[in-house]
Amino acid sequence: MDALRASYGDSSSDSDTDDLSPAAANPGEESTSGKQGKESISLPPPPLSLFDSIGSTGCLDFYSAESVTRVRNFPHVQGNYALHVYIPVFIPLPAKKEIACVLKRVASLVPHLHLVEADISLTILCNDDQKLDHALGREFHISLGRSVPLRVHQINSVLSMLRQKLQLHKRYWIDFNKWEVFVNDDCTRSFLSLEITTSGLSEICKQIDAVNEVYKLHNLPEFYKDPRPHISLVWALGDIRTSLKGAVDGELKKLRAGAGGCVQNRIFTSKFCGIECKIGNKTHKICKLPDE
Repeated sequence: MDALRASYGDSSSDSDTDDLSPAAANPGEESTSGKQGKESISLPPPPLSLFDSIGSTGCLDFYSAESVTRVRNFPHVQGNYALHVYIPVFIPLPAKKEIACVLKRVASLVPHLHLVEADISLTILCNDDQKLDHALGREFHISLGRSVPLRVHQINSVLSMLRQKLQLHKRYWIDFNKWEVFVNDDCTRSFLSLEITTSGLSEICKQIDAVNEVYKLHNLPEFYKDPRPHISLVWALGDIRTSLKGAVDGELKKLRAGAGGCVQNRIFTSKFCGIECKIGNKTHKICKLPDE
């Protein structure tokens, strides 16, 4: 048991993909969980070498520009490990350029935005096209279940059941076609995201249902009743959905006007390439595709 604990690293350290309220544009709707048991922590700044691999300008000290205090999804408990089930997504090159354009415009209007997972200021990244391009080349996630604490004795059972229910899936296409702002349950963070509303939505919702079955059998909180699958790109502290949504909508309107109204509804398309499950610091492949 001790060896199993050691292999999963730091217990109960949660990811940057907070549980996001599906009522993104409805601030009056009551969230599904409160602030009880939340623990405020100061996370360490990202390593200065994070983007050293691409042509650095030689100025590295700007990565520690601001201190960010976040709230855990759940309290730290010794012996618990953060569980996150998701579809990995990579943004294709042509789409990265268009997304970077929107993010630069939004960052100039809304302060204190940060890159998801890395906690690096978006304003800083927008000053260096290479670093922003590299940041958007990282892996993003479509969550299929809440990020929740898992006891060490539950790990093997959860993995076994997830693989049983999600063992084989055909490849399908996923269209990311809507800029949206989401807020986590207790309104401590806002996220600028790309939502899936057409192609791929039904397949992902079926996969969410399968993950919910496994969660329910292990007395874990299930996902939202009406899920809105998406990937989150950047985040900010607090509930700033009104200002962030207003900035995004305004910039998209300008871009459409500049293009004579001829702007595709689809932001980019990605091929479903499997499901992964992260427990603590360890990542497991859950879904096997026919051609693998």
